[in-house]
Amino acid sequence: MMGSVNYRHDDNLQTNFELFVLGEGEKKITEKVVSGMSNCSDFILLKEDHTLGNLISVYLRMAPHVMFAAYKIAHPNVPEVQLRIQTDGTLTPREALVTICKQLVAMYGQLGREFQKELALRQYADQGENATGGPAAGGAPGAGAGGAPGQNGF
Repeated sequence: MMGSVNYRHDDNLQTNFELFVLGEGEKKITEKVVSGMSNCSDFILLKEDHTLGNLISVYLRMAPHVMFAAYKIAHPNVPEVQLRIQTDGTLTPREALVTICKQLVAMYGQLGREFQKELALRQYADQGENATGGPAAGGAPGAGAGGAPGQNGF
């Protein structure tokens, strides 16, 4: 019989958390001004990946005073995004990054509120169907307790 290795759940959690939780003394974002290029900075975002790098760079490129914005991941095993921003001088690269981040937070906050509202309406509608003996109470033969398959988008 081959030997087995027992993994504790807590050990796996700690390893996973280390991928996105900052350690003692780590800074989330550092800026390095690029010499030889006007109004250009590199930002290092620790414990991040393509999700945030792509999102921020796409929205930066849509900003009116940003001339260049791109990101890269130096190595797949290193959770670190390198983001380069160059502006036309109307605002600094740091100001452009802060502005876009604030806009994204507001935009996704609104999306979250709309989602919660729609979810509450859906639950309210489903409760009404169950109380009035709608499809959920009887439904089509063989449809199960939830009425017709795919009902209400689920």
